[in-house]
Amino acid sequence: MTERLMASTERSLRIQADDNLKSMIVGTVMRKIKSRTWKKQRYFRLQEDCMTIWYKSKKAGNAHSTFSVGDVEAVREGHQSEVLLSIADEFPPDRCFTLVFRGRRGNLDLVAESAEEAQSWIKGIRKLIDNLENMGQREKLDQWICDWFKKADKNRDGRMNFKEVRDLLKMMNVDMNEHHALRLFTMADKSQSGTLEDDEFVLFYKMLTQREDVLRVFQEYSSDGQKLMLQDLKDFLREEQLHEDEVQQYALNLIERYEPSDTAKMLQAMTFDGFLMYLSSSEGSIFNPTMVELYQDMTQPLCHYFISSSHNTYLLEDQIRGHSSVEGYIRALKRGCRCVEVDCWDGPNGEPIVYHGHTLTSKIFFKDVVTVLSNYAFKASQYPVILSIENHCSVEQQKVMAQHLTQILGDKLLKSTLDGKIPIGLPSPEDLKGKILLKGKKIGGLEDSMNGVVDDPLTGEVSDEEETAEIDDDHHRNDSIRHRGKKSKQRLSKELSDCVVYCKSVHFSSFKHSRIHSKFYEISSFTESKARKHIREAGAEFVLHNARQLSRVYPSGLRTDSSNFNPQDMWNAGCQIVALNFQTAGVEMDLNDGLFSQNGHCGYVLKPAFMRNIDKRFDPENPQNRDGYNPLSLSIQVISGQQLPKVNIKEGSIVDPLVRVEIHGVQLDQAKQETRYIDNNGFNPVWYDTLQFTVHAPELALVRFVVEDYDKTSKNDFVGQFTLPFTCIQQGYRHIHLLSKDGTSIPPSSLFVHIRITKLT
Repeated sequence: MTERLMASTERSLRIQADDNLKSMIVGTVMRKIKSRTWKKQRYFRLQEDCMTIWYKSKKAGNAHSTFSVGDVEAVREGHQSEVLLSIADEFPPDRCFTLVFRGRRGNLDLVAESAEEAQSWIKGIRKLIDNLENMGQREKLDQWICDWFKKADKNRDGRMNFKEVRDLLKMMNVDMNEHHALRLFTMADKSQSGTLEDDEFVLFYKMLTQREDVLRVFQEYSSDGQKLMLQDLKDFLREEQLHEDEVQQYALNLIERYEPSDTAKMLQAMTFDGFLMYLSSSEGSIFNPTMVELYQDMTQPLCHYFISSSHNTYLLEDQIRGHSSVEGYIRALKRGCRCVEVDCWDGPNGEPIVYHGHTLTSKIFFKDVVTVLSNYAFKASQYPVILSIENHCSVEQQKVMAQHLTQILGDKLLKSTLDGKIPIGLPSPEDLKGKILLKGKKIGGLEDSMNGVVDDPLTGEVSDEEETAEIDDDHHRNDSIRHRGKKSKQRLSKELSDCVVYCKSVHFSSFKHSRIHSKFYEISSFTESKARKHIREAGAEFVLHNARQLSRVYPSGLRTDSSNFNPQDMWNAGCQIVALNFQTAGVEMDLNDGLFSQNGHCGYVLKPAFMRNIDKRFDPENPQNRDGYNPLSLSIQVISGQQLPKVNIKEGSIVDPLVRVEIHGVQLDQAKQETRYIDNNGFNPVWYDTLQFTVHAPELALVRFVVEDYDKTSKNDFVGQFTLPFTCIQQGYRHIHLLSKDGTSIPPSSLFVHIRITKLT
């Protein structure tokens, strides 16, 4: 077998030597559970490639399903999902486990026949996930080649005839004329046997994936056309990639890390393979790797950060009939979300429940949400989580809520100021690490509760979100939520009030009123339309307001389908808590993921300096009027695409890709441009199209790359996207690793671009 296929096979054999994996390859009958009443037996087994899990019904018939181990994010043991909790009385926890998939795909809940079998699968899948995560780039490529070989070798004879190769090209999104395909096939068929085996297939694959675009760059800097000597590589890094610091050391590190040839390493040189490996790595990526890590100052007041925030976190679908689930909280928290929402109502037997009031959405217990918060709040980030309470409960059930919060969260719940003294400003994310903050109504002020002044339980509006009011403002009617009361007068329990420290919910009157009367610990919520109105009428005032205290913006009550508004408009005004429906994929969540993909995915991003300074004015409608105005020109040459995924399952359908680049930022910066489309080539399309943009507020801008399948008769199909902050862009020749609609990676799909950012003179 070729070196590549051998390495991959060796790895498979090494893995297969593991006892747990051996029994997974043999296979097991387990129950697949969808609900208390839906429990069906399925036969599961791991395939020989140690990458795919195959399962089918025990009944006769050929229908079966498969999924890739790469799609599994985690394995949970025991009754760790709502479905398994609902059957806890029927099956013991040591036989139960849950496979959690990436993106928005539903969990797979399983019950094994014995605790030993469950452990075999739990440990085995975890080992396979670890193995995948620790694979180097070369190994991933080997695996990729092996996968294609296996897919194409239909009759399993270890060799491929020309018909199998033609079918393979279709699978790979390549529309190649027969003559050219036959020419490559014949060139690769060194043994002249009429079939490709071993080395011959790797050669065919290499010819197929030959990167002429990268070769052109390589040869431009190579003194002899064969390799980059150290000086050549340094010239490339300085002139193209714009590296300035310790270039010699950086070049040597790249050779050490990415050069596969030991001979070249001894010469301190880089071959084409090493060069391609570097450009495909995280260091050759468009996203500056130093900004993927935690790099910002985390000691500023809380109101100086954008905070990743979710709306109606308990919903997995729409706002009217959707399923309420603690899974919504787990998913949001694992994505780095730092502000989650609960809608609380009186429930049966004195237990408060969470659901979207006056609708048909299902209900969950408040205590279950608090338990999930305790278990998952700090898995993705150590920085504080804000629990935003929309409270519709009676005083009795509010006391129960306070009890659950205190007992279940313990020390994680912040119940007093950090040093026990009356503070003069908000603490920082650093100060609040590992803490959960309650946002809600409070009796009196922070100073009163610190001084021991306690009023009688307050009578006031406890509810935070008045969605009906907005619907009436817009002269709309929506039967399912029309009858919600606009202002519900309700008494507030002292116990729940005492749990609110730095995030007291207050009604917003005006910026002038806030400037004179507001306290730093007060926070107002705005519907998207109210926030837009304030931005239009008093953008600079809104920015100043947000330099002093927190603001939260949430979707209109009209968005019953759980669609999202554009969060960028709100970030432009410095609003920190911009709450989105995390369950709904689309451009809005791409922007949210893009903004928070920096700074260690910790859920906090420091606002630009001009938005934090209360002595400076910044108007998002007129960014050119600010101090330090420094517009930039962004030039993007879209060179090529690599192995774009098929979007149309129809037999023989091949993508006609185009690339659109969108700038999302202040109004003046909003822009989009696209390349031409390439006919029938999703495998290795080449454009060399240059797109130019002017960016007036780069500190606030996000850049979104979208690949679409062009269709002249209907809407283009989405192929993949990648969104990042303008400030995190690395210049020069860069790869962009595309993401799916769900924000999960789709290797090895990528774009190759050249980026230049210059000052506008």
